[in-house]
Amino acid sequence: MLIDMDDTILSAYGRPEIAWNTIAAEFADELAPLDPPVVAAAILAFARKFWSTAEPIWRLKLDEARRETVRGGLAALHASGHRSLSDDLAIRIADRFTTFREESIFVFPGAHDAIDGLRALGIKLALVTNGAALMQRAKIERFALSHRFDHIQIEGEHGFGKPEERAYRHAMDALGVSAPDTWMIGDNLEWEVVAPQRLGIYSIWIDVHSDGLPAGSIVRPDRIIRALTELLPGADRYDACASPRNQSPSKSDSGGSP
Repeated sequence: MLIDMDDTILSAYGRPEIAWNTIAAEFADELAPLDPPVVAAAILAFARKFWSTAEPIWRLKLDEARRETVRGGLAALHASGHRSLSDDLAIRIADRFTTFREESIFVFPGAHDAIDGLRALGIKLALVTNGAALMQRAKIERFALSHRFDHIQIEGEHGFGKPEERAYRHAMDALGVSAPDTWMIGDNLEWEVVAPQRLGIYSIWIDVHSDGLPAGSIVRPDRIIRALTELLPGADRYDACASPRNQSPSKSDSGGSP
């Protein structure tokens, strides 16, 4: 099994709208007369646009990327007639968002037990995560993941990441397995479903917030789960996961950006 880390094992970057609204409220006095929810919405809109086309290098410069998205959101507000806000304020908002995210990360309930249970069954496990080397390695150590995997693959340490084919091939080579014997589990439809399926990997999408597939999505995971514990033998399965390739898309994806 190749398992993603952020928003699969750890609650890390999901629900960005909650985080941005929280941070904007902290800076309410400096943003006045702008309402914090207006500022949060503008930053989030720019962030989603930014990450939809961002080059992979930005994943390795996450702090800088967040500063760019805040600058972009504030610039959009200024262009629509609101007062100009300083670059210093944009940087402080972005950096506070980073510390808030780090403070808020936690292991999803049951995730450690699920990984340990799979390992006890003799299943070879690889942690395959995108992002900067120091940041991702720190999370791996902080949340006691290192000893739970046979192979750990961080984009910033290896020089490549999902959805590049070599990211999956390298992890399979490290485990000594082939695509027909491999499952990929994660929350990103492109990185953990579409790309692995092209290689013949059984691809499982984890939908921790029960949002369902995005409206109009043509992506069909081989299976959908809501927690890693569902992968253990005998675990109760949700009816919605019985035949995911034949499911009709449900609620729209709320979207997420680092």
